[in-house]
Amino acid sequence: MPPKKNKESEGGKGKGKRPAKKNTADDGEPKSKKAKNVDVESEESIEDGQDDGDIDYACASTSKKWNFKISSWNVNGIRACLKHGSTLAYMKNEDADVFCIQETKCPEKDIPKEIKLPGYHTYWAEGQTKGYSGVGLCSKVKPINVSYGIGISEHDNEGRVITAEFEDFYLVTAYIPNSGRGLTRLEYRQGWDKDFREYLKELDNKKPVVLCGDLNVAHKEIDLANPKTNTKTAGFTKEERQDFTELLEEGFVDSFRHFYPNKTKQYSFWSYMRNARAKNVGWRLDYFVVSERLVPKLSDSLIRMRVKGSDHCPVVLLLAI
Repeated sequence: MPPKKNKESEGGKGKGKRPAKKNTADDGEPKSKKAKNVDVESEESIEDGQDDGDIDYACASTSKKWNFKISSWNVNGIRACLKHGSTLAYMKNEDADVFCIQETKCPEKDIPKEIKLPGYHTYWAEGQTKGYSGVGLCSKVKPINVSYGIGISEHDNEGRVITAEFEDFYLVTAYIPNSGRGLTRLEYRQGWDKDFREYLKELDNKKPVVLCGDLNVAHKEIDLANPKTNTKTAGFTKEERQDFTELLEEGFVDSFRHFYPNKTKQYSFWSYMRNARAKNVGWRLDYFVVSERLVPKLSDSLIRMRVKGSDHCPVVLLLAI
């Protein structure tokens, strides 16, 4: 299902067609950055009064060498998030090779200039409805090609997907539709999940895929604080969870659970209500999902639970490529 319009990898927005398969010579790998393995931030790390000042942004404690870092963050409105003083500081400190941003809620012409970081190629997709959805991608390495959407207008008019082709993999950043209060969009969501799965499979036939973003599903009971009371809540219905299972069965891996299969109280989203974040009553909705054959190149998958500015926190993937 090719996207609508193809665009070579110059910064910009649009709806694109499926990136063409393209092979280019490797310009050389970045130097490896060494580290040792450590659990991601614990429940206590997000208590009131704590900040992100001692986060291991250099990932010096990750045991496996890595040389490529991707950060993904649902900012819940990029302009509002930037008003939080720590947002740009986070991006500077994280110093990712690629930043993927979801729920920008902003047309490209109104993207704050501060977020267009020096040394990064930037790409933005916006929905037809003002102040709704939208995703962005900022990369130090210029992609071979960039496309927008998944080639189905019903889905693409909400500005939810950017695909960047790199030498070794496709990077897809996505803001998956929420099934809504009362599950009013569950049927649409199920259709989206099926179509998006087919899109990822087509990409995977060409080269490995890294999918990141707010996937709007807590896959297992371990992935949210209160599973028993949320079985009919958007993000934890049996239908959404089954769709995610079916994606993994097609040859994809949840990178965080690959490294931390039994790690509890690890969330990336907290409601603004009832002091949920301070109490760590959260959901793990933000993921890096990768092709199985890319797993040997993974070094770590992290959740930056102490980084604030949104009702979500960033997640980070380290690779050795």
